[in-house]
Amino acid sequence: QVQLVESGGGLVQAGGSLKLSCAASGRTFVTYTMGWFRQAPGKEREFVAAISGTTGGTYYADAVKGRFTISRVNAGNTVYLQMSSLKPEDTAVYYCAGRLGYVTFKSADFASWGQGTQVTVSS
Repeated sequence: QVQLVESGGGLVQAGGSLKLSCAASGRTFVTYTMGWFRQAPGKEREFVAAISGTTGGTYYADAVKGRFTISRVNAGNTVYLQMSSLKPEDTAVYYCAGRLGYVTFKSADFASWGQGTQVTVSS
């Protein structure tokens, strides 16, 4: 399994932007579907976005579609989440996750997780 380390979280005003990064260890990064999930206080962890390692296909939750962009650089073992037009309801701990195989949106299907990075959007 890959080891994942997120970075790039912080405090931003509503309407602003942040870019999260997730660095992965291991030589088989290209075979991993990578995803971003988030968890707000008192709420369950929810799917945000995912990207296939083989096709590069991207998938988004309705709540972030059109505002967030997931991307990856396989040569650099890195996945990104560009977040724009941020809203207070985007405030959460954001987790990078990885799994071998096809894209799913279920957190239980992902075996590798980062430690999380806090994103706070002020109104």
